[in-house]
Amino acid sequence: MIKKNMGVMPDLDPVHMLSTMAAEKMGTQVSLTTGWIMHFAIGSIAWGGTFAIFNAAIPGRSQIVKGIILGIAAWLLMMIGPMPMSGAGLFGLSMGIMAPIMTFMLHIVFGAVMGFTFAKLLGQNS
Repeated sequence: MIKKNMGVMPDLDPVHMLSTMAAEKMGTQVSLTTGWIMHFAIGSIAWGGTFAIFNAAIPGRSQIVKGIILGIAAWLLMMIGPMPMSGAGLFGLSMGIMAPIMTFMLHIVFGAVMGFTFAKLLGQNS
């Protein structure tokens, strides 16, 4: 939301991309609220659940490092799946080189926060 309000890379809007893809699939209009729900569900339920299930198999000494590794995996899958499906091209390169760089950095932050939160929920040090 901050990125969008600052006007930084307005074309890079995953909520809008998800809403548009869902609308095309369903053949009807889909609100941005649906896109937000989808984005939240993918990030917290799908990737959070994956992190919890495969935590022991993910390399890394700390939960933060493990989270970053999973965040990078999520980024890679997004770059070769939903990005091309949304019309942004492989790795989102039709939006320019900053699209994969910015999303990579955001997924690292996402992973670090997920790992930190997971550690705190388990009562561990990060």
